[in-house]
Amino acid sequence: MTGENTPMRVGVLGVGHVGLVTAACMADFGHDVIGYDDDGHKIAALRAGDMPFYEPDLDRLVADNVSTGRLRFSGDAVEALSDREVVFICVGTPSREDGSPNLAYVQAAAQAVAAHARGPVVVAEKSTVPVRTGERIRQALALESQARQGTAHHEVVSNPEFLREGSAVEDTLRPDRIVVGADSTNAHEVMRRVYTPQLERHDCPYVETDVKTAELIKHASNAFLATKISFINAVARVCELTGADVETVADAMGHDPRIGRAFLNAGIGYGGSCFPKDVEAFVHIAAELGYDFGLLRETQRINREAKVWPVHQLRRLLWNLQDKEIAVLGVAFKPGTDDIRDAPALDVIDALEADGASVRLHDPVALDQVRGRFARAELYEDAREALRGAHAVVTCTEWDEYRKIEPEQLAELLAYPVVVDGRNVWDPAALEAANLRVASVGTPFSGDLGA
Repeated sequence: MTGENTPMRVGVLGVGHVGLVTAACMADFGHDVIGYDDDGHKIAALRAGDMPFYEPDLDRLVADNVSTGRLRFSGDAVEALSDREVVFICVGTPSREDGSPNLAYVQAAAQAVAAHARGPVVVAEKSTVPVRTGERIRQALALESQARQGTAHHEVVSNPEFLREGSAVEDTLRPDRIVVGADSTNAHEVMRRVYTPQLERHDCPYVETDVKTAELIKHASNAFLATKISFINAVARVCELTGADVETVADAMGHDPRIGRAFLNAGIGYGGSCFPKDVEAFVHIAAELGYDFGLLRETQRINREAKVWPVHQLRRLLWNLQDKEIAVLGVAFKPGTDDIRDAPALDVIDALEADGASVRLHDPVALDQVRGRFARAELYEDAREALRGAHAVVTCTEWDEYRKIEPEQLAELLAYPVVVDGRNVWDPAALEAANLRVASVGTPFSGDLGA
């Protein structure tokens, strides 16, 4: 097909995490990209070069492509949509109280395309949406176009993202697969043109399917990974009860190519903007279709159980938590991001404060996200200062800088020799050798203080 390498005019609706990474990477592929958002403060900040969240290498990628003119930001829908060939919908899909995703922003984005596009546009779902959302987007496009007496025929595709916060730029530039669901040859050809520069840089599977199948692939992928995490956390409980070691179990399992080692790190559960919301949405979608997805409901239950594990261990080792000083290391839901949405640390801190403990909180990048959120928590810029004089430490995020704190340093800094390692940051044997009382996930406990 001729013209496959010609830069395309791309619009990105919504410049949150997925949208901003998508816009920056599409510009890096050589396309002419406009990122649109109706939040004027966000647009002004981006134009000034300020990133709205922490994501490694994103600030450089944005700056490089803004400087070349390939990437612009606008709060004007007409400017952002009037001449685009492809528009990615990257708006939020927050959960309602019943677990179903709120798709009002998706509908509004589709209506904006129909209202402002001067010619036919391929509209690509990048937000995580339930199966059959593509049909609803087509409906919204048609109704808005009809109301405005428009004649342009817009096509809808599903192009789910598989980004991991903390490595989203790398995942977009060098993905493990690209999935495109479309119901017409033309839409598939357009999306091939969009991704040709990327495929020339990085060879990866390009999965062409229909819209409904592509929509299901994202939910199925995230739900499976969440289930894998909950599975190893359930195994960790058995290891603790029997004296086995969960990391050795996980390593041996991971050697089996049918299983793999990724997402088999026992800990205090998953969080973030994707897994909790997507699993809940998949359960709800299945129920609406008449299927009880009991496996995923058990995945959720085990995850809730994992989040309360650290406080149970503190009560076991310290008895009463009233007036105890507890150092909590890490508040982001994972390393490499400042995202605290559904972070297990939040549940831990809430429970500690409910028990009357005083919390000393450290995180390398996410402290600003929790300022003022907790009644009595003290925020520390230095992890070692948070540890100094504390009655116990709990790890909630496995930042590399915590691994650099030697067990002997922990023993010197802590008032009581109590370590609850919710992310298995340290070697339990090394901690015990430093005369620390240890609770690590999925390993034998070293006993109560009175033992």
